[in-house]
Order: sequence, then C-alpha cells, then structure tokens
Amino acid sequence: MIARRITRTSRAPGAQIIAVAMGITLLATVARPGWAGEALETRQLVQQARLTLENFQADPMMGGFRDLARRARGVFVAPQLLKAAFVVGASGGSGVLVVRDEHTGQWHGPAFYTLGGASFGFQIGAEASEVVVLAMTERGVNAMLQPSVKLGADASLAVGPVGMGVEGATENLSADLVAFSRSKGLYGGVSVQGAVLGVRTAWNKAYYGKPVTPSRILIHGENAPQAEDLLATVRHFAGPRSG
Repeated sequence: MIARRITRTSRAPGAQIIAVAMGITLLATVARPGWAGEALETRQLVQQARLTLENFQADPMMGGFRDLARRARGVFVAPQLLKAAFVVGASGGSGVLVVRDEHTGQWHGPAFYTLGGASFGFQIGAEASEVVVLAMTERGVNAMLQPSVKLGADASLAVGPVGMGVEGATENLSADLVAFSRSKGLYGGVSVQGAVLGVRTAWNKAYYGKPVTPSRILIHGENAPQAEDLLATVRHFAGPRSG
C-alpha cells in the first residue's frame, strides 16, 4: 500500500478530541493483559523480541545497528510499536530490556516495559514498527532503570544510521541512546523522540514468579532460564563484553 500523508488546513477541536480518545484507547489496549494471562504474554513477548533482533541482524540495511550493538551497554526491544494518527497521533507497545554487566560482560534480563508517546501532526493512517533502542552509556542505562523515562529528555537520543555501508557513520555518534526502527505499515518510519518508557511491574512479577525490580533483574542478575534463547541471540551479535 502506498504511504499517504494528508495535510489539514484547519484544526477541528472535535477531531482532536476524538483523536486523543483513540490514542488513549490504543495505549490502554496495548497495556491491558489478554485472556491468556500475563505469564503467557511475557513469554510470547520474549520470543517476539528474539525474532526482532534476528530480523535486525539479518537486514542488510542495518549495518550501523550491528556496529553499535557491539559497544552497547543495554538493548531495549519492542517487537511491535503501534502508531495510529488522526490529527493527533499516539504510539504504544511493550518491550524488553537486557543489560550488559560492566564487570563480567554477561547479559542480564529481560525486564519488561511499555513504550508510549504522542505526536501532534496532521496524518491519517496507522503503522506497526519493530523498534530497538541501544543504551550506549552508563547514563543511558541508569535512565532506563528508572520507573519512567522520557526518551530524548532524561537521556539524549539519536536516530541510528540506516543503509548500506553506514558502519563508519557510527564512529562519531555521541548519544546516551540510539534508536533504530523497521517499519511494517503505512509510514516510512517511526520516531520515539519524546516517548515515555515505563516499567511493567505486573509483567516482571508474572515472568519471574515474584515481585522483582528492573535493578534486581538487570544489575544483580535475577535468573530467568526461559530467557536463554533471547540472551543467546544478544550475545551472538553484540558479543559478551563491551569494547
């Protein structure tokens, strides 16, 4: 389907109200547990995250991603970030974060998060994208460990270079966080600038079988044998140790 962008010459208050309501409904739908139960949903999300990383690894346009991943301190994966827009756009999705131990070089996780935001524009359409955010600095990791962080405000955010032969473009890239996306919908891409990353406390509890904080999971290395496939995939392209 050909992507379309329609520009409005006026802002209809009624349309804006409807759009905001649509956005809230979208985000609520993403965050609400399904009938299968939170434990099953968390396991499914982990598997989807692994497949997303494999997609990024195999994509010939993602040379910049592969180059930066070898230096990353943390990796956040949202297998499906949904975006709907009608005068006011809203986006939302669930994802997982894994972090590299600065002493041993081993990867810990996953911890579960939601990623949501709002963008004001004049678009009509919907979009689904795979999104990966690399935490390149200790500040970036620490920001993502907080209960809520606004990307680009609480930690600097850059858009990762995409294309053939872009590895060299990453040499002087300076940011706490670097975001990459693979679009599967009407638009050519999705921006997470200004999006809010929030901890999914209930999903962390469901996955680990007890109340557990992101710091306990990602810094102290709470064990999750069912996550080994995901962590093995991360080790495959990012390596066991930072550079």
